[in-house]
Amino acid sequence: MKQCQLTVPSVIHAGQGCINQISEIINIEQAKNILIFTDKGVRGAGLCETVEKICATVSYKVIDDLTAEPAVADIERVIAEIGEAKIDLIIGVGGGSVMDASKLASIIVGADYTLRDLLKDSSIAKKHIKTIMVPTTCGTGSEATCNAIVAIPEQESKQGIVNNCMIPDYVILDVNMIAKLPPKIIASTGVDALAHVVECFTSKKATVLSDTYAKEGARKIFHNIRKAYNNADDMEAKSEMMVGAFYGGVAITGSGTTAVHALSYPLGGKYHIAHGVSNAILFAHVMAFNKDACADRLAQLCDAVYPELSSKSIDEKAEHIISEIAEVVKATNIPISLKEFGVKDSDLDFLVQAGSQQTRLLVNNCKKLSLDDIRYIYKKVM
Repeated sequence: MKQCQLTVPSVIHAGQGCINQISEIINIEQAKNILIFTDKGVRGAGLCETVEKICATVSYKVIDDLTAEPAVADIERVIAEIGEAKIDLIIGVGGGSVMDASKLASIIVGADYTLRDLLKDSSIAKKHIKTIMVPTTCGTGSEATCNAIVAIPEQESKQGIVNNCMIPDYVILDVNMIAKLPPKIIASTGVDALAHVVECFTSKKATVLSDTYAKEGARKIFHNIRKAYNNADDMEAKSEMMVGAFYGGVAITGSGTTAVHALSYPLGGKYHIAHGVSNAILFAHVMAFNKDACADRLAQLCDAVYPELSSKSIDEKAEHIISEIAEVVKATNIPISLKEFGVKDSDLDFLVQAGSQQTRLLVNNCKKLSLDDIRYIYKKVM
């Protein structure tokens, strides 16, 4: 076994009602001044009420005006708003954007470097404030990762800041937080989580440790995403999705996503297509392109998820995983064409150039992508 590493959050609370564990965490950390990150949609749905009630025993401030998939200027504005305030603990209650902003605040507030410094060199980051992550979707995995994604409007793309110091200190996986999640969001975030586990398992950087989480995450998500999407009352399926998404985040820290995520970043940066949707559009096509370089890995994943197909050939099992990906996207009614979002054939040159610059993720892909390969994949989804 080659040497490998996996960094996970220090404490994970899972189970219905575990949101109340935040009270104990505040006591353990002796926190007196708490900063809560959320957004107006999450707060308006009442998902922050319990957290605010718990934090009312001390001093707290809520930042709820984050934009979806925030840009550099949004994060800089929030950091400026915090200013010199004394913060003992940061709680992120929301989806990936909220949690990413929370993690960035934990390493920037009180630091002698800026967000733009981190965009140039994320290795300089240090954690200054401990964090609690409370996901309200079942897909981003941000509650487990050392990554934070920010949009860079001038480049019409996104960039990831990566440093292990951003691994959350505490995670709350309470299914009550996604009990009323709209099917559309279950679909897009769930497919994002599915992309995490499949990409991580087929990544060049996959290890025996990341594989464990990727395989189990894939099993949970493949078997439960359609149930969670179709039946709002299926709390067991939603619980499995939430844990599966967390496992996907853990897998990312030990392995890494690949060309699906790399090629999706320009779609979010320029056309503002939701992250999970842009991944879903590309997902099956990228895996089909990669198949000849990772058929054995896809077959191993098939064995873990669908053991009843163990007698099938490697190629048949690899093809089954790819067809299941496409079927999940179809069954959850996610758009499958970029034209639905106003992307034109004349945009191809931009997409190819912007996608090719996502080298942080493309180097993980099991197959090297030329500019012509990237163009081929984008054309498949036009």
